[in-house]
Amino acid sequence: MKLTLKIAKTLVRFINGESVPNSSVKSQIIEELIAENILFRKGKHKKHLELINEEGLQMYLANQLQINNLNDYISALENEESTRAEFVKITTDSKHSKERTFKGFLVNCYTTIKAELNEQEITINPSLGSFIFIYDYETFKIPKGITVVGVENPRNFRHIQEQKYLFEDINPLFISRYPQNQNKDFIKWMKSIPNNYLHFGDFDIAGIGIYINEYKCYLTNKATFFIPGNIEMDIKKNGNRKRFDNQKINFDIKKTQEPSIKNLINIINTEKKGLDQEYYINANA
Repeated sequence: MKLTLKIAKTLVRFINGESVPNSSVKSQIIEELIAENILFRKGKHKKHLELINEEGLQMYLANQLQINNLNDYISALENEESTRAEFVKITTDSKHSKERTFKGFLVNCYTTIKAELNEQEITINPSLGSFIFIYDYETFKIPKGITVVGVENPRNFRHIQEQKYLFEDINPLFISRYPQNQNKDFIKWMKSIPNNYLHFGDFDIAGIGIYINEYKCYLTNKATFFIPGNIEMDIKKNGNRKRFDNQKINFDIKKTQEPSIKNLINIINTEKKGLDQEYYINANA
């Protein structure tokens, strides 16, 4: 997926605070930014787009497209004499395309898990502050009793030990959503194993959208959204109004079959607040 000059210039317009007609920016990248709640369609008929998360846009450009400076990227595209070496400096990609160095995904756990990789037994028990990267995920097998827990926030993934109290009823193996360009590998692996998937994300509209658009649509009945038992009180007391005001629904509520998700949406709409999953790090201390 390549960022064209037209879309790159449009992103600069968003950063400058402009509202752009939806019909003028048809692009897969734009659709992904909407799905990530970085852009949103505004107005009664949703005919215009605006930027609501500039930091998220910069992270997306760096992590997904390897673009660290959008203006330099535009200048290089406009300069017909730009060499491939110049693009290396700008995009860290010698072929000027999105090309991953690694396949696979990060895993973490707080109890030792015996698994199999390349037909050999391995022990998953990373030291505090470290993770394990599974490269040959096609051969990666875990016991059937393990529940795979996808963690949306990198800080929650780092501090899973402080969140044991949330998962006392299951034996979890935690998977990081980041780097996000590894997500297709994870989905492919998850579809190949019998284990269930539990999504641990933010308790707001954006978090629900990520679950539905990136996981539920592929994993269907084996995927569920993790919701703490006291979520209503937690949102009421500790939720953030700005998270609610800045987010727009990017999924079809009518197609959402999980009663617990419908209930969570009702709580969010009633309280007009969203809750970051980071709240649950040491919340039980």
